[in-house]
Amino acid sequence: MDKAAQPFDPKDFRQALGMFATGVTIVTAQAEDGTLVGVTANSFNSVSLDPPMVLWSLAKKARSLPVFSSTTHWNVHILSNEQEELSNRFAKAGEDKFAGLDLDVSSNTAPLLQGCSARFQCRTAFQYEGGDHTIFVGEVTHYDSSNRPPLLYVTGGYALAARKAGPVATEPTSNIEGASYSENLLGYLFGRAHFQFVHGLRGTLAQRQLSDTDFFILSLLSVKQPLKPEEIVAHIAYTGVDISSNTLQSLVKRGLLEVLSNGAGLRLSAKGSDAILHVLAAAKSFEADLVSRMGELESAALRNLLKQAISATDPGLPKLWQSATA
Repeated sequence: MDKAAQPFDPKDFRQALGMFATGVTIVTAQAEDGTLVGVTANSFNSVSLDPPMVLWSLAKKARSLPVFSSTTHWNVHILSNEQEELSNRFAKAGEDKFAGLDLDVSSNTAPLLQGCSARFQCRTAFQYEGGDHTIFVGEVTHYDSSNRPPLLYVTGGYALAARKAGPVATEPTSNIEGASYSENLLGYLFGRAHFQFVHGLRGTLAQRQLSDTDFFILSLLSVKQPLKPEEIVAHIAYTGVDISSNTLQSLVKRGLLEVLSNGAGLRLSAKGSDAILHVLAAAKSFEADLVSRMGELESAALRNLLKQAISATDPGLPKLWQSATA
């Protein structure tokens, strides 16, 4: 509260406003000459339910302002958590923002993007001046929504929405005085979650006569191949599993791996590809069941947090999904 008595600082004011988490939207329209325009905006808000009306604002210095000021229709897209790249694309100027994008059929002339959490097709009701922005108010003529978790923007960066967990039934916390191991220890939570997930694959692994080590190697090569033996060892070393030449030779003898004659290393055989596809299908099935139990929002938040944990603890492991041009 002390800051209110200090001289008004625009930069500090912007930072204070940034503490309010907002959704991220892309608003699109079509110019009179047929040019498609779109901008990223987080100023979207509801005006009324009856009639259904929404508003958003655009900076007066925006190059697309003349189009939005003259058009009779525009569409608002609430972005999903998977559309961060799309948000960045439409936040930039001087490029064809719609290049390569598949569009749905719209009820009006404005382009309709795919893969969003929600979409509102609007007819301009009126617009008015709001400081350094123009505020557009529109009547919603059509809308649709999905179960995709929305993308958020807060304190200058993207965030992910998730419901706050309520009281849950858990195993009794250790009541031993001075106990240092509890159900809230991250190591315990990571470990138990991992083993419970892998437990769901045990049946398929047994049917295919695959050990955990076999699974690690085959799944690694299903992402990136061919790999030389030393590269396989480097990728799997962090698991604590010792990959010896005998391990790889055994997989070759069993017909799960092939040795390339040009010295490029090892790759999956047809039999190996079939085996790992069955295991990965079981993993996908287990994951789908987990998502249905947890919910889409919580599952997306979990993925995001696990990626952050992996990044924060990465000892410098080889990157599996890094592109050749990265």
